[in-house]
Amino acid sequence: MKKLLMIAVCILTAAVINAQSLEEIVKKYTVANKLDQLGNIKTIKITGNMSMMGMEMPVVIWMKNPDKIKTVTNINGQEMIQAYDGVKGYMLNPMTGSSEPVEVGADEAKQMLRSNVFYNYMENYLKNGQLALDGEETVNGSPAFKIKATIEGGTVLNLFIDKALYRLVKTTATVNSQGMAVTVESYPSDFKEINGVILPMKTTTSASGMEFVNNFTNVEVDIPMDDAVFKIK
Repeated sequence: MKKLLMIAVCILTAAVINAQSLEEIVKKYTVANKLDQLGNIKTIKITGNMSMMGMEMPVVIWMKNPDKIKTVTNINGQEMIQAYDGVKGYMLNPMTGSSEPVEVGADEAKQMLRSNVFYNYMENYLKNGQLALDGEETVNGSPAFKIKATIEGGTVLNLFIDKALYRLVKTTATVNSQGMAVTVESYPSDFKEINGVILPMKTTTSASGMEFVNNFTNVEVDIPMDDAVFKIK
């Protein structure tokens, strides 16, 4: 009886030791991706392209510490621009027939900010009580922590963190698109470190049967970047 009790205690102890708290996972994610060291970096410029339905669209992203970001996507010679200047977010979409930038709502501005490498949204969501550990799943053959984030607008975003490398390897979310629920899945991959900045050089996203692939081809760190870059209005 005592032997069985000791075995049960050992199993329980091992389970407790192996189980990681949400705080520990976020901390290890922050360290593994060097997000705790980005305070020494001022700017990042990324050049790449997005492939969709046989089309390839050039993309340029400017980021400035701590909270400025601008993304320009060239679609058939027309530039679609999203920018957050540190205070407000704007969008310019000539595909809608408008040539004037439009200020976006607070939730959409937060979505723009989430794309900024300098903004550790995982840590911020944790501080705001927006994260919950939701078990584990296998992603691309490797075990990953599944973390549920309730983000702006009440959307639930599932974040999958690789247990060995603490890289974000998958995200899923169900969003409303023209009155229909659409599941969006993204798979960041090909992580690379450039001058202290760790980025997925490729991200594959699928939604409504369509696939989008973002490829980063060049990353420049700490180059001169005036605040005027982020002013489009």
